[in-house]
This record gives sequence, structure tokens and C-alpha cells, in this order.
Amino acid sequence: MSRYARQMILPEVGDQGQKRLADARVLVVGCGGLAAPVLPLLAGAGVGRLTLMDGDTVSLSNLHRQTLFTEADCGQPKAVVAAQRCRALNSGIDVTAITRPMTPANAGDQVAQADLVLDCADSYAVSYSLSDLCRETDTPLISASVLGLGGYVGGFCAKAPSLRALFPEAPDSSASCATAGVLGPVVGMIGAMQAQMALAVLLGLDPSPLGQMVRLDGQNYRFSSFRFDGAPEPETAFAFVAAQDLTDADHIVELRQDAPPLHPAARRMSADALAHDLPPSDTRLALCCATGLRAWRAAEQIRNTWPGEIVLVAASSS
Repeated sequence: MSRYARQMILPEVGDQGQKRLADARVLVVGCGGLAAPVLPLLAGAGVGRLTLMDGDTVSLSNLHRQTLFTEADCGQPKAVVAAQRCRALNSGIDVTAITRPMTPANAGDQVAQADLVLDCADSYAVSYSLSDLCRETDTPLISASVLGLGGYVGGFCAKAPSLRALFPEAPDSSASCATAGVLGPVVGMIGAMQAQMALAVLLGLDPSPLGQMVRLDGQNYRFSSFRFDGAPEPETAFAFVAAQDLTDADHIVELRQDAPPLHPAARRMSADALAHDLPPSDTRLALCCATGLRAWRAAEQIRNTWPGEIVLVAASSS
């Protein structure tokens, strides 16, 4: 009996649907907590080609939610170990591991070659960069985020608005799993829903998850959802760029006070000081910080008084 018999019996799958899965090319960015349920479910379903992109290594402090790994994997590249697990689960699929962090400079070709992109990185800079790339290439994106006891997953781009349309402003909080904590089951539930949305896109199920947002309140055991098909794209958006794409012609501001600048030509200053010392408006202004959030907020402070181009650089994804 076929290993896929239990899903092929579904009228939504069948022979044709299984062939669509086998022919699919999926890019998964981030091999941590969200990927822990996503990757086995996609590999088990027979998604033909998986490309895994993550520059981090397995850490003991993350194993409570990154259940794809074991203690013996600590110190090993996440993408490599995750790829091994997928191949062990299904030898009939092709899995490629890319052991470098995703940046706007290196992800373009990978996105262009994919039929679907999954954002499992849980990073502001990565999420918005992937959304921008997917919108440019008309590639569907399933993006998810988890913090504390809650999270969300949504389908963006292609036939739906981008992530920027739904979240046009800088996030309110700079908290992360490392600073605010997270429970593993919440990550697992959001990741499983992310995999479900991915399979629905690849199978062409109706209604499409593109344009759908699902939220989980893990403390009160509640799911809620809404559609955002008509959300307008913002008129102004600050693109993320990689540090290696900066040039000496840019006016580069390093907003971090206690870290090496991301570029030799960077000037170290605060957001308040920047507002009183802006460059000529025909110069590209590049704002650098750790996650991109501080840079984004600084850009929002000056966008109504300074008409030049502003780009953001996140050290965590450069």
C-alpha cells in the first residue's frame, strides 16, 4: 500500500493532488520551533523538494520547543540536522540544507525558484523581507510568529495582500522568545497550522488560506480567524537591505551604542540626534540596529519631515 494512501483517499487530494505535492518546491526559512512540526508534516505528506535555510546551530536552551532535535545535536547546524530528519522520514523527497542566515541579498534566487515560501524564522526583518520578495515574484507566503502563550499564522502575497498590508507599522514590542519566553505546545500548534496552510496552498484547496489570518490564545484555549483580502498595501514602506549592500554613497547610521558598526562608514548616533542631523534628501539613509525594529521606529519619526529614501539593516539577519 502507498505510504500516502491515507491522505490520497481524501477527495481533496487523490492521485492528482499527490502529484502536485510531489512536484512542489517549498522554501522553509528557519529550522527552529515552528519548523519542528512543519518539516515532518511536509516531508511526510510527500512534498517533493524542500529547501531549508537557517544559519544557526542547535542549542540546549531551545530544545523545549525545537523538538526536531536532540541533545546530541547541540552545536550542529540546524538546517543540516533538520534535513537529515526529513530524509530519514521520507527517502523519496529531495531536501537541501543552506547553512547561512536569510538576508535580502541571498534569498532572492531561492524565493524565485520556490512554489511556496514558509517563514518559520520568527524575525521582523526576515518576515518583512520575505514578504517583499514574495510580492515581487508573486509567490505565496505562509508566515507565523509565536511569543509567550500566543501566536498567529497567515497566508500572504500571490493572490493576497502582503504582510505589510496587514501590519504596516512597526511592531509595538521588541520582545522575543529569548527575552519574554515561550511554551513549546503553543509553537507546535501554530507550526501545525502553518503546515496545514502550506498543504492547502499546494493542493489548491478552497477557501484558500491566502488572505486568511489565524490567531491562537494559548492561555484561554481559543482560536480566532479573519480574512484580509481587501487590505490595501501601504503607500510608504521601509525596505530591509543586507549590510553588504550598503555603499560609501549611503548615509549610514548605527543606532546601537554597544556593538561594532555594521559598516565602516557608519556614524553612531541616537534616533533623537538623527532627527536634528539629517543628510541631504537625495542621499539614501540606512538605519542599522540589532533586529530592525529600532531602525524602523526611527524611520517613522522622520518620514514626515524628510522625503529621502530610507532603508533598514538588521544585524541579526546580516
